Amino acid sequence: MTQVRTSRAKYYHALNLLPSLGPVRIKRLIRHFGSPELAWRATRQDLLAVEGISSNLRDKILRERQNIHPERAWEQVLRQECSVVTWEEEHYPVLLREIYDPPPLLYYRGDIGLMNSYCLAIVGSRRHTVYGRENASKFAAGLSNHNITIVSGMARGIDTWAHRGVLGAGGKTVAVLGCGLDICYPPENKKIKLEIENSGIVISEFPPGYQPLPQNFPRRNRIISGLSWGTLVIEAGGKSGALITADFALEQGREVFAIPGSIASPYSRGCHKLIKEGAKLVEKVEDMLEELSLTVAANNTALPQQEQGFNPDEKKLLELIPFEPLALEDLVALSKLSLASLNALLLELELKGAIKQLPGKYFIRS
Repeated sequence: MTQVRTSRAKYYHALNLLPSLGPVRIKRLIRHFGSPELAWRATRQDLLAVEGISSNLRDKILRERQNIHPERAWEQVLRQECSVVTWEEEHYPVLLREIYDPPPLLYYRGDIGLMNSYCLAIVGSRRHTVYGRENASKFAAGLSNHNITIVSGMARGIDTWAHRGVLGAGGKTVAVLGCGLDICYPPENKKIKLEIENSGIVISEFPPGYQPLPQNFPRRNRIISGLSWGTLVIEAGGKSGALITADFALEQGREVFAIPGSIASPYSRGCHKLIKEGAKLVEKVEDMLEELSLTVAANNTALPQQEQGFNPDEKKLLELIPFEPLALEDLVALSKLSLASLNALLLELELKGAIKQLPGKYFIRS
């Protein structure tokens, strides 16, 4: 890491340690002041000029800041052998950057390139049946055989079996933690965590030393779905945390899949609820590949069909269109194209099924 990147990452980490700041406020501060260091050093008067920073919040930030020394805090990250990537860097996951509240930085151990590969999430209940365990392993292994990276939360139950299925098949997996990277939760997954660090990647938005508190896991779940083109739910009770991940996936414009179970099983009620609400019912891996319009290339890598067969101008424009509605006037500003040229390209992308036009001249990736 260069000296400039190290300096910026150090202050991203310091801001991330402030309890009163979340991802949206940290991003707002950095954009207002132009750099994480200037945001960290902002004066009492400067902070009040930032949108959404009240006098009470300003005072909290100033009090909390007194207890944090950026240099010493950064040394702790280095001692734990954690790498970091901030949302302004090119290696930051492209899909995750598009959600409403992407983490300002991610701590990781492993192959950072996996987060920008084609990812699908598999989640489910901690309490599960043999049926759920077998399906988690089978679907994870089957999808990984198409060079799809499987994302999950390394929790007890379905998450663990999904990771095991991938590792057993020699595939790649991403584990998203609800605690610091130096903590293994649940503790019995220590061996799996080490395997994933060596062959995949373990990530967290929480700094080293951060305990697995209950409120962390919904935040973790938005990252699981945010990294992924789609989320498969396997065995989820009516109040399962896996349903939170599915809700995030829907909010982020991603696909949701569910495996049905016995109508007598309490562990399948959440999946049945999702199917009633429009989730794709799947019985085999091919159901997911078909729904996501995936083809298997000569090297057995799954690719979205809509990303194939575009000319350079179409590809360039497609990269500007997120999975959230974007107004035509914003596209004009981003693309720097004339309105006539832009409309012609948008029409071609829409005809190829790569984008959709919404009412009010908004566009969204398909």
